[in-house]
Amino acid sequence: MADLQAEVQAAAGELVAAGTETGLQVAVLQHGRVLADVVSGVADPQTAQPVSPGTLFYAASAAKGVAASLAHILAERDDITYDLRLADVWPEFAAHGKEHTTLRHVLLHTAGLPGLPRETTVADLCDWDRVCAALAAAEPWWRPGTRFGYHALTFGFLLGETLRRATGRTMSELLREVLTGPLGIADEVCFAVPHPLLPRVARQAASPPPEPPEKGSPLDRATPPALRDAASFGNRADVLTADIPSLGTMTARGAARMYAALLGHVDGIELVSDRRRTAMAAVAFTGTDEVMGFPASWAFGYSPDRPGGVPSRRGSTFGMIGANGSAAYADIDSGLAVAVMRNGPPAAGLTAVTRIDRLIAETEEHQ
Repeated sequence: MADLQAEVQAAAGELVAAGTETGLQVAVLQHGRVLADVVSGVADPQTAQPVSPGTLFYAASAAKGVAASLAHILAERDDITYDLRLADVWPEFAAHGKEHTTLRHVLLHTAGLPGLPRETTVADLCDWDRVCAALAAAEPWWRPGTRFGYHALTFGFLLGETLRRATGRTMSELLREVLTGPLGIADEVCFAVPHPLLPRVARQAASPPPEPPEKGSPLDRATPPALRDAASFGNRADVLTADIPSLGTMTARGAARMYAALLGHVDGIELVSDRRRTAMAAVAFTGTDEVMGFPASWAFGYSPDRPGGVPSRRGSTFGMIGANGSAAYADIDSGLAVAVMRNGPPAAGLTAVTRIDRLIAETEEHQ
């Protein structure tokens, strides 16, 4: 992939010039070696501040891959087990028959708690104790482990409070201690952005609010009206600085380095064993998403697909896509770790990551 840097830089420049993108970061590593580290466009259209490699981008649900990785690393260290029952460390959670819900159910989005109370506000979402209390008191939609439904916002709180109770440390503390600190990316991959880093965060382009879901549908029930425009949260300091592990902020090079380390390709860092890595990427569910209402596949805390739709062997890819079109993933077979961060209009969706992923695939074919 000798020419990948030039090709990705050209593609990023074209997307920005066409107005499809505002600012972009792309990082591609293979077997730990940097193949592309690209920036293009502006971090803030109001000031014309250019994107730099250190610009932080709100990445929405791409952070779920970071949160899931943290759980797997702690399991590798024997700090937790996947069959840990949440109620064993979080007694209040046992209400309404939830006493058998396990960490495995949370990682697989089968816990049956995909929604928050309808009256939940953005301020409430930033209040860790308030959200966790609501989840502990909630009645599950289904018996844990029997159905799959994307836990868009609740995932990070269910996982995070369980880990906090089990270890005595918050998600942001754990992230720095066991993952980003050892990798030298503590200021590049965050759940809660430290206040001194806020000036580095790119401004997300504005767009019309999303169409509301069908009234009474599972998605309508799962998503409080005040929380439906998750792509716009990246311009709110209260959200950016709150510990909300379903969401996060990062650089492309930081996210790609994390996935390269999970593949075992960062010298001196051994995060997970080959066996655990295989289990992390294995497809655990294929069927209908009870919340979103469409067919879905899910690995052990991750999406199992390359975000650009490039075919890959099932059980080789693991990563996550954000609602604003940012994405990061790893592929075991090819040794690739890829991250694409953006602050362009949400309506452009996966345009950038799809183009970059296909460009990488074309380059792979000609190796």
